[in-house]
Amino acid sequence: MAFALPIPDEANELLDRDPLALLIGMTLDQQIPLEKAFTSPWVLGRRLGHEPTATQIAEYDPEALAEIFATPPALHRFPKAMAARVQEVCRMIVEQYDGDAAALWTGVADGAELLRRVQGLPGFGRQKAQILVALLGKQYGVQPPGWREAAGAYGEDGSHRSVADIVDQDSLVKVRTFKKQMKAEAKAAKG
Repeated sequence: MAFALPIPDEANELLDRDPLALLIGMTLDQQIPLEKAFTSPWVLGRRLGHEPTATQIAEYDPEALAEIFATPPALHRFPKAMAARVQEVCRMIVEQYDGDAAALWTGVADGAELLRRVQGLPGFGRQKAQILVALLGKQYGVQPPGWREAAGAYGEDGSHRSVADIVDQDSLVKVRTFKKQMKAEAKAAKG
């Protein structure tokens, strides 16, 4: 995979090789620009002085972790809440997958099982879980039988709906255009 978000190369490289960084980025991908969400795992590692494991984050002092998230520039718009969310996700990875974030998706029988596992993570509703399933399938080669169906519209080949579809600047523009269109349609439906 060649994750190609418009973020520092080091951040993209981390997302390419570290499943935990990818999972943290997805966890943070709400109410902030996706560039910020997916750069934050790299920034977190720089602030800690090393790339953390799920166990290290799970066992980290919650107040100290919240402080690291809040240090300007904050890693998220809601640093305390999202530090707690990332810690919850890491605790679950430690408890259910022996600290191995990739174990969340390795060895699944099918897309439905993958979707169930991802939806079981703290803060991962159906839509966010489908986006992660699509991202894993489209850019990381995690393609158990039925993964596209489990990902719903986000799994469609050639779509430009989410981070799962971003491979260059052109695809980023298409994803942003799609999201603006969806917001406009939702606003029109309410009005």
